[in-house]
Amino acid sequence: MTWQGLGGSRRIFFMTNPLHPLLMAQPEGPAEDGQGAAVAEKEELALEPPRLYQVVMLNDDFTPMEFVVLVLQEYFRHDIETATQIMLKIHHEGRGVCGVYTKDVAATKVELVLAAARQAGHPLQCILETA
Repeated sequence: MTWQGLGGSRRIFFMTNPLHPLLMAQPEGPAEDGQGAAVAEKEELALEPPRLYQVVMLNDDFTPMEFVVLVLQEYFRHDIETATQIMLKIHHEGRGVCGVYTKDVAATKVELVLAAARQAGHPLQCILETA
């Protein structure tokens, strides 16, 4: 690395790194020894979107339907109509998808639902599944 100063009454210094990719990509003037400037090519990274997980509530014969609707509204931000539809699906089919999230978010929501159910004294079960 080299330090370069700018003229004038005040001295301002900045650092230049000849190995920095942006500086390497800048074309230089013709070289005296016949050698051309090196150009660094950017490698494309193959990024995949994160895997998604479903938060699924399971039916039981003891948790009140109103509590399930409340949990769906509070922790999954569903409106009353959507929360009621999901609750009925859980009731009739034995399970229902509350939402689809990345792994960390889904796991946190499962823990929040389980904690709320335990605090209220309900055996409500909530699990995580790959989407």
